[in-house]
Amino acid sequence: MLLTVLGSTALVLPTGADHPTRLDRPVAVSPAGATAAVHVPQLALDLPVTPDDAVAPPPAPPAGPAASVPVRVQVPALGLRADVVRLGLAADGTMQLPPDGDPVGWFEGGPTPGEQGPAVLAGHVDWAGDPGAFAGLAELVAGDEVVVDRADGSQLVFRVDRVETHPKSAFPTEAVYGDTAGADLRLITCGGAFDEDAGDYRDNVVVFAALVPPG
Repeated sequence: MLLTVLGSTALVLPTGADHPTRLDRPVAVSPAGATAAVHVPQLALDLPVTPDDAVAPPPAPPAGPAASVPVRVQVPALGLRADVVRLGLAADGTMQLPPDGDPVGWFEGGPTPGEQGPAVLAGHVDWAGDPGAFAGLAELVAGDEVVVDRADGSQLVFRVDRVETHPKSAFPTEAVYGDTAGADLRLITCGGAFDEDAGDYRDNVVVFAALVPPG
């Protein structure tokens, strides 16, 4: 199912408010369940193949992690650690938003983190004048890690491929929600200038990340 753009009910930060910035040093990722301190194609042969010449098919790739819902997300480069709640669809067909600025929401209509396809997490950039959970998202760069703690006690690491900013009127729906060959992660928040008349940010920031194989 393709979704429409992510809306926002966030308020603009007051002039002069400090936005979160990248940390000078990576923050150690806390183990799953730990209490955190955060203010965050095969070529065809022309020759016939006889049974003796037949080549065994390659072994199937190992199965990925079993489905398990996310309960916490960590971004060491930002010092971010936030609980994850479930998000469905709003009455207008758009994805719901987290209830306030602190938790991050997982779109339960898509894969869980670690399953094949794009798992989508959304969060506010600010809320009621304070930074939201995803306030520093636009500062991530390729190579940064996103850690997801899951309900089964497992902890998965995703590596950022790229960070993009798109006008909400031209949201890359297929790139964000379309099928993928691997286990991917999308982080979405608001960005760009704040439109006072509309009471909303004009852009969306989208982080694209891929699962780091264990070992």
